[in-house]
Amino acid sequence: MSRILIVDDDEAILKALRRLLSMTPCTAGEETYKLTVDIFSSPQDALEKAGHTAYDLVLSDYRMPGMNGVQFLKAFREIQPDAARLILSGYADLNGLIGAINEAGISRFIAKPWNDVELMSILGEVLAQNELTLENQRLADQARLALGSISAEDIERKRLEASEP
Repeated sequence: MSRILIVDDDEAILKALRRLLSMTPCTAGEETYKLTVDIFSSPQDALEKAGHTAYDLVLSDYRMPGMNGVQFLKAFREIQPDAARLILSGYADLNGLIGAINEAGISRFIAKPWNDVELMSILGEVLAQNELTLENQRLADQARLALGSISAEDIERKRLEASEP
C-alpha cells in the first residue's frame, strides 16, 4: 500500500482526487499500487502531518494562498527527501514550472483538468520509478559496504532516517 499526500486549496478538487485515488489502483507495468490518500487544503497543515507520517508521493497544487506549490514541495523535501513530488496546476506558468523542477525537485507536472486514466498511469509510473531509485540506493550502499567505504552502522542509520519522517 502506497501513501499519498495531496494539497490543494480547492476542497472540490481534493474530494474528487481522494475518491478517484482511493477507488482505483494505479499500475506501472506489472506492478499495481493500492493507495492510501491524505488530503489537506492548507500547506502548513500538510507539512505538520508529514513530520510524523511517511509518504511515498506528494501531489500539490501550484497556486495556493499563503504558500505556493514550489515553496510547499521545497519544505516537504526537507522533511521527506525520498518521497516523489508532483505539481498539479491549471496554470502553465513556465517560470513557475522551472522553479518547481529546480527548487523542489518535482518529477512531473499534471495539468488541470486532468484525465483520470492518464493521472493514474502517471502516479503508477512515478511510484515505480521511486521504488527503483530507492532500491538502487540500497544496492549501492551494499556495494560500498562490501568495499569497506561505508559501515553497517552507517547503512542502518540511513535506513532508520529514511523510515522516519
